[in-house]
Amino acid sequence: MGNANYSAAVKTARNYYNSSDADRFYLTLWGGRDLHIGLYKSDEESVLEASNRTTCRMAELVADRLVPGARVLDVGGGFGGTVRFLAREYDGVQTVSLNLSGVQNERARERIAKDGLADSVSVVEGNFEDTPFDSEHFDVVWSQDAMLHSGNRAAMLSEVARVLKPGGVFIFTDPMAADGVSFDTLQPVLGRLDLKTMGSPEFYRDKLTSLGLDERLFEEHADQLVRHYQRIHDELVSQRADLQERISDAYLENMKTGLRQWVDSGRAGRLTWGIMVFDKKQN
Repeated sequence: MGNANYSAAVKTARNYYNSSDADRFYLTLWGGRDLHIGLYKSDEESVLEASNRTTCRMAELVADRLVPGARVLDVGGGFGGTVRFLAREYDGVQTVSLNLSGVQNERARERIAKDGLADSVSVVEGNFEDTPFDSEHFDVVWSQDAMLHSGNRAAMLSEVARVLKPGGVFIFTDPMAADGVSFDTLQPVLGRLDLKTMGSPEFYRDKLTSLGLDERLFEEHADQLVRHYQRIHDELVSQRADLQERISDAYLENMKTGLRQWVDSGRAGRLTWGIMVFDKKQN
């Protein structure tokens, strides 16, 4: 799929995640399942274990909707770990990963076939600001740490509301600006992503409420954002000699700088993160 209908920020993200350096980096440090922020029990816990805990916690929060015949859309599904997990753990659930990276999507499809899940899991390459799905099609829309890459979050959230059935649920995590923080103070982070703004809890509440969704929960874990990016930074440093055999030194140095900026902004209270759940009103 071409870039024609993608915003500048989405194009930047798509080209980045399609690059061989990024592909190898995330496969190595996240274990090839996903690219999500983890819920850590300790600073030494593995990235993969903590990341899996986030997915499990989110599934617990919407377990009442994960019934046979339910349709789940994962917006920004990455390597497809979440859609495979949901299909394995919840009988009869049909899951779709909508993701912009062709490289990641091919890896996801390989794993789906290997796991024997082709009848219940599918992967669609596309743009979450203009989704290729019918209105009121999904019982659950899900997203983990992908929406920050949107250059038009209002359009993206409108698409979420459009494809979600009345009575359906939207559950997501996203690295966010803390409420009231000036975006000027976040330029070290935003500039690297070709972004001028980020979402915030207040932004998501206001926009989703205007679209007919009611907030059920915000389980805030700002400390986990800092812990996660520090954990990735430390893994990069400790594994750098091995990583340099497969990934360019320029990429690794740039990533190291970027991770420090995430950590510093998080520790300064300019960023937050957590699980937000919204229910779409019945007609």
